[in-house]
Amino acid sequence: MKYSLKRHFAVILISLVSGTILMCLILNSTLLERYYTNNKINALIRAYDSINEAANAGDITTDEFDIELQKICGKYNINVLVADSDSETVKTSMSDPNFVIKHLLNNIIMGVDPNGVLRESDSYKMQIVTDVRTQTEYIEMWGVLDTGYLFMIRSALEGIRDSVAISNQFLTYVGVVAIGVSALLVLWLTNRITKPIRELTDISERMKHLDFDAKYTGNDKTEIAVLGRNINELSETLETTISELKTANNELLKDIERKEQIDEMRKEFLSNVSHELKTPIALIQGYAEGLKEGINDDAESREFYCDVIMDEASKMNTMVKRLLTLNQLEFGNEIVSMERFDITALIKNYIASADILIKQKDLSVRMDDCGEVYVWGDEFKVEEVFMNYFTNAMNYAQGDKIIDVKLRREQNHVRVSVFNTGNPIPEDSVGHIWEKFYKVDKARTREYGGSGIGLSIVKVIMESMNQQYGVINYDNGVEFWFTLDTA
Repeated sequence: MKYSLKRHFAVILISLVSGTILMCLILNSTLLERYYTNNKINALIRAYDSINEAANAGDITTDEFDIELQKICGKYNINVLVADSDSETVKTSMSDPNFVIKHLLNNIIMGVDPNGVLRESDSYKMQIVTDVRTQTEYIEMWGVLDTGYLFMIRSALEGIRDSVAISNQFLTYVGVVAIGVSALLVLWLTNRITKPIRELTDISERMKHLDFDAKYTGNDKTEIAVLGRNINELSETLETTISELKTANNELLKDIERKEQIDEMRKEFLSNVSHELKTPIALIQGYAEGLKEGINDDAESREFYCDVIMDEASKMNTMVKRLLTLNQLEFGNEIVSMERFDITALIKNYIASADILIKQKDLSVRMDDCGEVYVWGDEFKVEEVFMNYFTNAMNYAQGDKIIDVKLRREQNHVRVSVFNTGNPIPEDSVGHIWEKFYKVDKARTREYGGSGIGLSIVKVIMESMNQQYGVINYDNGVEFWFTLDTA
């Protein structure tokens, strides 16, 4: 990641550690020597106070003070010389006391450069000098004790500079190791801190693409864990909300599609009804006007006119009823009541009720005795389907005028077929016969009063029960069929 929080943390923390160590090195290089020098000056003053106190007490020549003086010299890393007024050494820790006494007397007699004096009082002066023999710089403190003794205390500055150099070198080594260790610790620490943040980032990225399966798994009690649990709850809420929105949107689309279908069906219904009713209305109007105007006054003509009017009115009534039935089926207002019944008994009862029509048309109906066959379906609607098939067979039967009704068991359903001899349906019409008001032979349909709605009713009923239906052409006739689940 280009702008990694882990990298930012690492860079910031390592920079802080490196900067702190670098600042310490700079401060050491510029101030440590001065700090050491000031400490050394204070140490020389404390040594002077101890020596002056011992001199005033008369203990300066004792063995006990020798031990004390060694402690002072070792503690403060200094050298001490005490001489009497005759320039005789009283106490010393210096290797060349005579040279130091001469140097001390020279300072007292000749004085020193005021600009080189570090500190002074009535009893002593303190300055930095260079030993002409060894070219070594010293801090020197010289003067007169309260008892009149001359004294000189000095400490080499080279030790201070060596200490500063060693301190800086040690600090450098420690700094390098500290930076390395800090880098490892920072990487470990930032990884531990940023790991849950990266996990939350990945979860939010997946949520952006509507993937709500990712969940935060941390179980600690930090603010990040609280944020993770809140994101988990947010993810679940979003998933539920989007699911509800999609469901509502899907239902809305269905409602819109249903409304469009209803509008189209209404337009088609009005158009078809207008077309189908136009001819019978015209006939009724024409014959009614003929009766009114008395075109034929004889009783036989009037009876014929009245028969035509009544016949056309009956056809209109039948068509309207069938249209209302189809309309209810298509709009889903009719409830499909699935029940168990004997399909054989239903068919035989209907054929028996149509016996008069069968004899009038001089038809031969054949049906094998297959016994009781129980099926599942809406008995009233199944009878409507069979009635449409059988009525079509009676109206279109030609040649031998045979109607053959068959029931055949096939696995878990029964196939019911109605065959009639006659002319097959033209191939270009087979795909349209289930459409409302479609008529293969308009003249023949008009002859028996058909409206072209019956097969549309069959289609809607069979689809409402999720069953199959169809038509098969033969050389000598046509077979219509449908299936029902066996009980």
